[in-house]
Amino acid sequence: MTVYFDKKGRECTEETARLALQRGAELGIEYFVVASNTGFTARHFVGKAPKLVCVTHHIGFREPGGDEMSQETRQELKAQGVELLTTTHLMGGIERAVTNQFGGLYPGYLIANALRMLSQGVKVGVEISVMALDSGLIPYGKPVIAVGGTGGGADTAIVIRPSHAKTFFETEILELICKPRSPKG
Repeated sequence: MTVYFDKKGRECTEETARLALQRGAELGIEYFVVASNTGFTARHFVGKAPKLVCVTHHIGFREPGGDEMSQETRQELKAQGVELLTTTHLMGGIERAVTNQFGGLYPGYLIANALRMLSQGVKVGVEISVMALDSGLIPYGKPVIAVGGTGGGADTAIVIRPSHAKTFFETEILELICKPRSPKG
C-alpha cells in the first residue's frame, strides 16, 4: 500500500527511510539506491540497508568545482560500507548545456518532467537507479529500492527494476512505497 505525505521534502526523510527499509525487508530486496548530496539522507540507511549506494549531485552542480558532500562525510560513509556515486546526471548531462545555451527541451528533460508529474522523488529514483546500474554498483535485472525527494531530503521511495540508459524504456517502476500526495504543492 502506498503512503501519501501531505507535505514534501526533508521532514519526510525519517518516515520515508522506515517505509523503504520495511518494504525492502518484506520483498527481500538487497540493494538500496539513495539520493543524498550532503549525507543527510544516506545516514538514515547506514547499517540498516543490506547494500547501500549513495548517489550525489555531480561536482559543479551548485558552483564550478564545488562538491556538496564534504570529504569527511565521504570518508565516513565509505568507512561504513556505502558505495558512493558522483557523476553526470542521466537526465541532465549535456542536454542541460544545450538547453542553457540555446533554450528548448530535449528528450531527457521531457522524460524528467513527465516523471515529475508523479513527484520529483520518482524522477530522482528512476534517474539514480539507472545511473547506479550503468556504473556497475547494482545488479542488472534485479529490483532495487530507490529513494529520492524534494529539496534536501527524501519523500519518495519506489521499487524499481532499472535498465541501462541505452535501454531506458525497459525500466519498470514496480511499486510506489511512498510519495507526496501533491507533486506540485
